[in-house]
Amino acid sequence: MLTVLSGGLQTSIQDGGYRGLMRYGVAPGGAADPVAMTLANRLLGNRPAAACLEVTMVGPRIQFEAELCLAVCGARFDLTLNDIPVENDTVIHVQPGDTLNFGRLRSGARAYLAISADIQVPRVFGSLATQLQIGLGGFHNRALKGGDKVPLSNTRLAAKRRLPAEYRLNYAGRPQLRIIDGAEAHYLSPRERERFTGATYEVSPQSNRMGIRLACRPLETSGLPQMTSSCLCPGTIQVPPSGTPIISFVEAQTIGGYPRIGHVISADQHLLGQLKPYDRINFTRVTLDTAHRVLRDKHALMAQLTQDQTLG
Repeated sequence: MLTVLSGGLQTSIQDGGYRGLMRYGVAPGGAADPVAMTLANRLLGNRPAAACLEVTMVGPRIQFEAELCLAVCGARFDLTLNDIPVENDTVIHVQPGDTLNFGRLRSGARAYLAISADIQVPRVFGSLATQLQIGLGGFHNRALKGGDKVPLSNTRLAAKRRLPAEYRLNYAGRPQLRIIDGAEAHYLSPRERERFTGATYEVSPQSNRMGIRLACRPLETSGLPQMTSSCLCPGTIQVPPSGTPIISFVEAQTIGGYPRIGHVISADQHLLGQLKPYDRINFTRVTLDTAHRVLRDKHALMAQLTQDQTLG
């Protein structure tokens, strides 16, 4: 078992999510930042999409009953093990009775706690991920809270290693998110298209795993069509009548009726998982060919972590 002494703001079990089910209305879900999840799992020799704990903004306190190893990647917290500081982005060895505490958040929004064990919760549609907005999967279909005991199996130890500097994620500054045009982008006037990519947007506190609402001077929507509901996917940028964009996120509905003016490219979507309320972002328009190239390059970079010599 691992025992949750305090659950933090929103700590949940996540993995690679629900795949191939959008045609049935089931959102992909899973880790909001799959790159950070993959890095944590790689450190321990786990499968890249093995189930982890996703920690959001205010972290938990967790006690372990077995000797095993941990790794925390993604958002940077002040971590302590039995009140002694330990590092992000490295393998942490724990003994029975040890307590890991997530202290002050330094950067980003979500960290991923990988464990050298298998988390034992029921599979739903082949996944252990928690769909928090609809109450599906994970640990009793919800976020973790104080007093929860999560079963583990196949505990093991991992070699002591850390991520090389070039793989350590840094979420400081204002992210530039690359986008391609959406299906209804051409309905925007040339002036509004330029303003859309030239504006700075602020993340609204009303954002969640369903959608990221952006605050800005509203776009002119009078030229946008009335639509029947059409398909959505994570990263789709819609414009409701208010003129303030919404980015569909990992637990978003699979169809929607607002014009789709852009899509955050797949290679940048993990950055959406590290946005906090009041963070600022900008968009940069790229071609589809560029989006494909960037994604190939990112996959190639991540694949290098399968080689033990790339881990210090």
